[in-house]
Amino acid sequence: MMEVNLQGKSILIAEDDPKIRNLIKIYLENAGFEVWEAEDGLVAKEMFETYDPCFVVMDLMMPHMSGEELCGWIREELKSDVPIIMLTAKVSEEDRIKGLQMGADDYVTKPFSPQELVVRVETVLKRTAQRCSKISYKGLTIKPLKGEVKFNGHVLPLTHHEYKLLYFFMRNPNQILTRDQILQELYPNDEKIVVERTIDVHVSKLREKMKEIDETSDFIETIRGMGYRFVAV
Repeated sequence: MMEVNLQGKSILIAEDDPKIRNLIKIYLENAGFEVWEAEDGLVAKEMFETYDPCFVVMDLMMPHMSGEELCGWIREELKSDVPIIMLTAKVSEEDRIKGLQMGADDYVTKPFSPQELVVRVETVLKRTAQRCSKISYKGLTIKPLKGEVKFNGHVLPLTHHEYKLLYFFMRNPNQILTRDQILQELYPNDEKIVVERTIDVHVSKLREKMKEIDETSDFIETIRGMGYRFVAV
């Protein structure tokens, strides 16, 4: 079972009230989350497709597309089991039950404590650890259980070794990884017969494929004389 590490976890906030949205963002970022903001349901839908967040906090009553419609689209059309917390001013038991039946993992009524919301997010993440087995940084997401990589909403077509390399980088963000370490990770049984130049080729191909989607991408840093570092901040 993959460990859930809050570092690098991305959350989409869909909330039309800018004050509430900004307050939630501040508290979640202080807790170590990467936050994407959407001011209505349609924008949230577009951002979900682009960034593939690990978590969604959504208001039920939003312009253009309600939280109920957005939740239905995520659960029924995308077949996604991403954790969802719904925010609403509706306080009746019937409304709460309806929200949970639609597929929400938790239901928070307004007004609420932003600190409590962070705790609820972390609690849901622990409970849904297997469902949220992904690592995300700045629009780049890898799902180890599915063997899938997306960058800004686009599937990144990788070879077996390119995938293993990216997964190794993303599991060890902001750390210098030597070529020997990478060789042992990618070729555990025959690293002695694989030249270090092979690693440079894999890194080059990985960079090229990401730049085809976003030419400004700069995740992988070359550390001269040492190896490489995956820059996650």
